[in-house]
Amino acid sequence: MKLLATTLLLTAALATACNRNQPETVDAPAVPPTIPGPDLMQLSDSGGVAEREILAYGQQYPATEVIMHTRLGDMRIKLYDDTPLHKANFLLLSRKGVFDETVFHRVVKGFAIQGGNSNFRTIRMREYHLKPEIRPAHFHKYGALAMARYDGAQNPGKLSSNNDFYIVQGQKMTAAQAKASAARPLTPEQVKVYTTVGGTPGLDGEYTVFGEVIEGFDVIDKIANEPLDPYNWPKKDVKIKMEVVEPKK
Repeated sequence: MKLLATTLLLTAALATACNRNQPETVDAPAVPPTIPGPDLMQLSDSGGVAEREILAYGQQYPATEVIMHTRLGDMRIKLYDDTPLHKANFLLLSRKGVFDETVFHRVVKGFAIQGGNSNFRTIRMREYHLKPEIRPAHFHKYGALAMARYDGAQNPGKLSSNNDFYIVQGQKMTAAQAKASAARPLTPEQVKVYTTVGGTPGLDGEYTVFGEVIEGFDVIDKIANEPLDPYNWPKKDVKIKMEVVEPKK
């Protein structure tokens, strides 16, 4: 797997000489602001700690939109209220700066662009998983935001990753193709969307969709069109900078 390059910031210790006649004053180093929310190193699957802490955080610090900044443009994303665990977790990691240390690391044109994971994250956090919040009304249309997961017999409960997300590009198809490839029954409206807008119905019911792009659809296509290495990783990194649209007080 290709590794992300990081820059290590080295600080040198400075020694100041004492001078009785001309005392020097040294400004105290700026203390970074404390970001509210649970300690990421304390979250775990054990005893449902992560779920309780994250849901409580979502209630205390709500928001409904984020802006994902990239060198190819910005995507404005709406998060769904009826997927509270995934929504609150995404807001927590966005505010904590976790996604700012990641890139889009897997791109499959006509399918999806995937990001949120990193091998060189400086922000320390434990691995934990999210219980599925798969809703019939949310499906893998063009622009859908969903959480990845590990597959197979190891994960019969369809637990989501805590940080690895993807955004659907997909493609338009006929009604028959949409119904045939769907992993669950589609409503007439969903079939219409797959035929006019596009998406990946084969993922419906298997992964939690918890938001959707509402502005910046062209950015999805630009990322999907980036030159890739043999591992589906853009040859030129598409870095992520996440901004939470804080509700007006």
